[in-house]
Amino acid sequence: MLTVSVIVPALNEEARIGPLLAGLQALAPHEIIVVDGGSADRTASIAAAHATLIRTPAGRAVQMNAGAGAASGDVLLFLHADARLEQTALDAVRHGMATPGTVGGAFDLRFEGEDLTAEIFTKINRTRRNLGIFYGDSGIFCRREVFAELGGYREWPIMEDYEFARRLWKRGRLALLDEPIWVSDRRWRNSGLIRTMWSWFLIQSLYYAKVPPRRLARLYPHIR
Repeated sequence: MLTVSVIVPALNEEARIGPLLAGLQALAPHEIIVVDGGSADRTASIAAAHATLIRTPAGRAVQMNAGAGAASGDVLLFLHADARLEQTALDAVRHGMATPGTVGGAFDLRFEGEDLTAEIFTKINRTRRNLGIFYGDSGIFCRREVFAELGGYREWPIMEDYEFARRLWKRGRLALLDEPIWVSDRRWRNSGLIRTMWSWFLIQSLYYAKVPPRRLARLYPHIR
């Protein structure tokens, strides 16, 4: 059976890291690695009680690469701190990755909330994923040797997940699971629906226009 290492980059997530790790422990992965980027709250101390803790400078790509370097599982699963998995999630990953030639994949992204906004965002992301467009909040996973072969994430402040997903898409067959991953709706709740959608559109467009990621990061609203 394939083993799964779960890697969680975190920064100032004390309200969410505990419930996430408790849920992950119930799934019994090969290991759980939390990579703290210098939190000013209790994130690191909470994580240390439930997982292997690594400390790095802040930067999601830097943190995920460090976690991957410390992992020993066959498959690396990268999760955001505000994610929530179903009890069958890791079985779904193992089943999807058992097909020969499959290099990685992602979950079916679903947003918390039962209103129209959550439903719209969920449908948009499902359509984009089928076109090979997905991000870190979808729960990207891949074989450890493929991650090493691809050189991991570009250590950019933004779009590193999208760029990695595109390279993974080109590398081989992907397991785009029906299994859901639930993520927080805090971004558009805090920043507003219109502002969130506009920032996504603008950042994506400027990325295709080859604007450097460090400049794009200034357009991305912080939510913590």
